[in-house]
Amino acid sequence: MMKFTKQNFVFLVLGIIIYIVDIGVDFWVASKYFCQGQYSWSLLILCFRCLSSLITQRFSYEWFRNDWEVTDTAKLKWIFLVHLFQCGIFIRYWFALKYGCQAAFKQKSSGDASETDPSNFIQKQAIDAVTDINMLRVFKTFLETTPQLFVQIYILMEHDKTNFYQYAAIFMSFCGISCSVVDYQISLRKALPDKDEFRGPSKFTYLFYKLLTITSWVLSISLITLLSVKIFVILLIFHWICGFTWTLKQRTTFCKSKKMEYLYRIVVGIILIFTFFNIKGKRTKVCISIYYATHTVVTLGILFVYMFWKPALIKEIYFTVLSIVTSFSLVLGIIFLVVYYRHFHPTTYCRSWAYSDEVDGVAGEKDRVKTGRFQNFLM
Repeated sequence: MMKFTKQNFVFLVLGIIIYIVDIGVDFWVASKYFCQGQYSWSLLILCFRCLSSLITQRFSYEWFRNDWEVTDTAKLKWIFLVHLFQCGIFIRYWFALKYGCQAAFKQKSSGDASETDPSNFIQKQAIDAVTDINMLRVFKTFLETTPQLFVQIYILMEHDKTNFYQYAAIFMSFCGISCSVVDYQISLRKALPDKDEFRGPSKFTYLFYKLLTITSWVLSISLITLLSVKIFVILLIFHWICGFTWTLKQRTTFCKSKKMEYLYRIVVGIILIFTFFNIKGKRTKVCISIYYATHTVVTLGILFVYMFWKPALIKEIYFTVLSIVTSFSLVLGIIFLVVYYRHFHPTTYCRSWAYSDEVDGVAGEKDRVKTGRFQNFLM
C-alpha cells in the first residue's frame, strides 16, 4: 500500500484553503455582477454553485451512510444536518486532516503489508478520505467551474471592455479544472492496490494532456455562443446524451442504490462533455480514439464555420488569438495524450482488473466495495 506523506498533508491543507477561497470568489463575482445590474450573470453563477453543492452534498452523505451503515444512526442524523446546510465537505476535510496527521506525522513505517496492521489501517483511512474529497472535487469542477468558465468567456467575447483579472480568472479556471482531475488520478492510484504511483513525468504528461485538450474544446465550443446560444445549448445537450448513453451501456456499479447510480451516470455524462473518463477500468483504445477524433472534427469545423460565415470576426483580435490557441492546444493535447497512454498509463493493471471483473461476479463486487468504492471508477 502506498504511503500518505507529509507532502500529501500539506497539499490537503492547501486544498482546504483553496476551497474556502473559491467559495468567497464565487459570491464576490456574483455580487459584483449584481451591483452592475447584470442580474442574469449573477443568477447563473449562483445557480451553478447551488447545483454543484446540492449534488456533491448528496453523494457525500450517501457515502457516509454506506460506510457507517445502520449502526451509527445517531451520527448519521448529525451528518445529515451538516449536509443539509451544505457543509458536508468540511466534515470530510476534518476526517482527512485527522487521519492524514496521524498517517504523516505520528505513524512509523511498518513492514507488514496487511491492512489489519494499525499503521497501514491509518494510512488507508487517510488515503480513502482524500480520495473521497477529490472525487467530490471532480464533480464540483464539471458541475460548477466549467459552466462558469463558459459564462466568463462569453462575457469576455461579447463585451469590448475587458480587464486583466478576467483573463487571469479564465486561465486559473482552466488550470483548476485540469489539476482537479490530476489530483483525483493521484488519489486513485494511492487508493487502489497494485497500481503504480503517479510520479513526476506521469503527472506532468497527464496534466498537459488534460489541460490542453480541455482548453481547446472549451474555447472552440465557446465560439458557438456568438453564433447562437441555442446552438451552443443543443450541442452540449447532444454531447451529454451521448455520454449518458455510454455510461448506461457500461452498466456502472459505483453506487449501491439505483437512484444514486442514475444520478452518478448523469454526472458522468456531464463530465464526458469535456473530457474522457474510463469508468470501468477496461481497455478503451477504440473509445478514446473515437472521443478525441470527434472533438477534433467538431473543433476544426467550428473554426471553418467562423471563417466562412463570420468574416467580420476575422478582423477581431480575440478571434485570431482564440483560433491560434485552440489549434495549438488541440495538436499539443493530442501529442501529450499519445505520449501518456504509450509510456505512462498502467495498462497491465487495467487488464488485470478487467479480467477480474469478468470472473469475480457478485462476490468479487462486494469485496471491492469493502476495500474501496473507487475501484469501480477507473480513469
